[in-house]
Amino acid sequence: MDSLTYELTLAGLAVGSAAALTGIGLVVTYRATGVLNLAHGAVAMICAYVLRQLVVVWGWPLPLGAPVTLLLVAPALGLVLDRGVFRPLALRGSNPAQTLVATIGVFVLLVGGAVLLWGPGARDDAPVVLGDDPWAQLAAVLALACLVGAVTRWTRFGRELRAVVDNRPLAVLAGIDADRVAAAGWAFGSFTAGLTGVLLAPYVRLDPYGMPLLVVEVIAVAVIARMRSLPVAVGAALALGVAQAQLTRLHPEGWAGPLIQAVGANLFVVALLVAALVLPGVGGKGRDALPPPARAPRVPPALWLVVGVLLLLPLGLAGSDLHTAVQVPALAVILLSLVVVAGRGGQIALGQAAYAGLGALFTALLAAAGIPTLLSLALSVPMVAVAGLVTARPAIRRHGLALALATLAVGVAVSRFVLTQPYATADLSLGRPGGFSDDRAFYALELVVLAGCLALVAALRRGRTGRALAALRDHEPGAEAAGVPVPRLKLLAFVLGAALAALGGGLLGMGLRAFDPDQYDPVRGLLWFAAVLVLGADSLLTPLAAAALLTTLDAGPQAGTAAALIGLLATLTGRLPALLTLLPDQRRPEAPVPTPTTVPAEAHGTPAAPAEIHGAGPAEGRPAAPARAPAAVPAEGRTRPHGPPAADGGQPSTGRPAPVPTSRTGGAGGNHCPAEGRTHPYGGAAADEAKPRTTDPPPRTSHRAGLRAVDLTLTYPGGVTALSHVTLGLAPARVTALVGPNGAGKSTLFDCLAGTLRPRRGQGRITLDGTDITGRSAHARARLGIARTFQQLAVFPSLTVEENVRLGEEQRRGRGDPAAVERSLRLLGLAGPVRHRAAADLPTGTLRRVELARALAGRPHTLLLDEPAAGLDAGETEALARILSALAADGLTVLVVEHDPDLVAGIADTVHTMEGGRILS
Repeated sequence: MDSLTYELTLAGLAVGSAAALTGIGLVVTYRATGVLNLAHGAVAMICAYVLRQLVVVWGWPLPLGAPVTLLLVAPALGLVLDRGVFRPLALRGSNPAQTLVATIGVFVLLVGGAVLLWGPGARDDAPVVLGDDPWAQLAAVLALACLVGAVTRWTRFGRELRAVVDNRPLAVLAGIDADRVAAAGWAFGSFTAGLTGVLLAPYVRLDPYGMPLLVVEVIAVAVIARMRSLPVAVGAALALGVAQAQLTRLHPEGWAGPLIQAVGANLFVVALLVAALVLPGVGGKGRDALPPPARAPRVPPALWLVVGVLLLLPLGLAGSDLHTAVQVPALAVILLSLVVVAGRGGQIALGQAAYAGLGALFTALLAAAGIPTLLSLALSVPMVAVAGLVTARPAIRRHGLALALATLAVGVAVSRFVLTQPYATADLSLGRPGGFSDDRAFYALELVVLAGCLALVAALRRGRTGRALAALRDHEPGAEAAGVPVPRLKLLAFVLGAALAALGGGLLGMGLRAFDPDQYDPVRGLLWFAAVLVLGADSLLTPLAAAALLTTLDAGPQAGTAAALIGLLATLTGRLPALLTLLPDQRRPEAPVPTPTTVPAEAHGTPAAPAEIHGAGPAEGRPAAPARAPAAVPAEGRTRPHGPPAADGGQPSTGRPAPVPTSRTGGAGGNHCPAEGRTHPYGGAAADEAKPRTTDPPPRTSHRAGLRAVDLTLTYPGGVTALSHVTLGLAPARVTALVGPNGAGKSTLFDCLAGTLRPRRGQGRITLDGTDITGRSAHARARLGIARTFQQLAVFPSLTVEENVRLGEEQRRGRGDPAAVERSLRLLGLAGPVRHRAAADLPTGTLRRVELARALAGRPHTLLLDEPAAGLDAGETEALARILSALAADGLTVLVVEHDPDLVAGIADTVHTMEGGRILS
């Protein structure tokens, strides 16, 4: 090995050792707490500053200052974060997205606090702890990794840690103090962060902004290790460190030279980008999107008037220098992009600063080429939108934590490889459009652009796309089941967000009369994201308030005030509501919604016949049904037992329930008693009542083959077989029930039919009327006429009842039927004042009706119900049974997965029993 190679290898080992420490700390913290700590770099920076303060400023000897910093200050900081920020979130059951926002808040808070205490400048006099020998650093890292591995594998604490990681609730029931394990994880994670900071500080400038971002870049090694494997994290860190050092030997000529050098200096950024976009994501699909607002924020008109007057004041009262004021509208347009992506769409987007920077860069480059400045800005917006399309396409397949990492990686990569590179920005300037060089004129132009952007986003939020975005944010699987094309909608949100950010970024550069990459730094992007979340991400007032607050505080005498304030508020996410939701609500107080066991006709009007709801008739491929009286509304508000409506459409009897014929139960094992041998649910049924009725109408015939699973097998990772060669056909215009013990595979089969799960090729097929739809997504199947409900309610709390139901009609393929919304509301007893209520905090029985009404508004031919009676009382279950029986009698195919034997006995034409992933009967 030649001398240069050896020296570069040593330098790479030094960098890789620091990165390995970051990986160890992140993995241990994640395994102990479930938190992806994006504030790890900020903790490292604080510890490096503390050591410098003790040794350089106060004159402490290094052998004393280093142990105090690493063994006292760093763990204490971790314990403070645990007790003050993350344990309260865990006790409140906050989802991973809220926890991630809290880590961003801690990041911003610590950066702002460092600027307030030590100033924004960089320091180059940090003390050296382990000397210049990289082998000593490598030995320390390997020893620490071995110690952590030994503790995890062979000690009682390690066993408790593994138990908490595997199943925290079960570990608590077993007597393990999960809070103690989490506290230890935070203390150790902060210790490794502190060690990383003091090791890196002598080799990079100690900077409140630069060092935290540098440590964020090496999160790549933890992502590569899937947040679990310490050996993989250490090995990846060392390999990347050595490779990055060796790449500095390359000096190619030509246009590729600067790019290769940039890659060589930022290999960890490349690794983060690849790990975030290509490797399997951290987190999962579920409760990891940003939560909807506690209540829909409604800004009083008088407040909008006040805001408008305040924005116009600089035009009349300020002097000729509006250097600070011109930044507010431009920044508000950038923050408005976060309202679209994060507020309405619920997606964690941490890369908006990159799109804003690209907007300013493209505007400057086009203007430098001789294109008028205003036209350059107009052209840069679609150019950045295309860039947003390219970068967002792989990112939108991620969820929650993985999406946050992907967007952050894109933002850091754009900053490192484009915005801060001399080959892209050297000698670049940015002026103002002709006729708008004066501050007042340019400020007026900005206000016009801002007003147009606000009007655009307001129209989006009120329209069909806005409702679909809100549904995506509130409950993504529910939105898919309603027919919302989730990937396409996410792409639209990210592209529109990129365009708005580019427009605001170009205006910001024009206002400052310069292209300044520091204005679009990824750390600043995190501050913008936190500010929008703190004030209320789904309010149009938020961008204006946040822009004014951030610009005013940054222009003050004390740098870092804005970051410290916003960071402090962001750490309280989940406990402190968004500030704009505290505005007085101008709406009239609404009476509580009753939970009726019947649907009184006099209260809600005459319901529509079931056939009108789901579109039974020749046009939908079903035979026409005779007109019926409303089956869901009993006379005089009385309940009637389970079973189909009277054949002649008259009022059914209000006495004991009609017996269930053996021909309709499909009992297992040849049992001819109703509901697989169970007695009739409404007690006292004599033996002769169980005999088949001779007055039942003959079964309908239909040319439709219906929905069918053929030889379906599904095996989860780890070798657990959930389904084994299952074949099931749903008879058209009949109710099919699926029963069995927990773990039998019912929900898995249900999800396969709905498209939520899709078997691999060669493991069975799902067909609809003979057409293979195995590869179709959930939203595509919904548009084919397959509707579903969920065991856990899948309503959209930020939308009203009517908007929830309308969403189901709007997503139907082809021409919709707006009247179906009204008919669904009437059928389910939701046509009264409750239709205008937000779905949040409504009773469970009402929400079940809302979910069913949304499914029916799309006029499906097949309805899949996953435990529809969960959470309902006896009266509500009876009402549900009557509706389902009537719908099936009018041509709707229904599959019910249910544990309630009474409901199954009352409505099922065929009952299948599942156990061990197989259908037994």
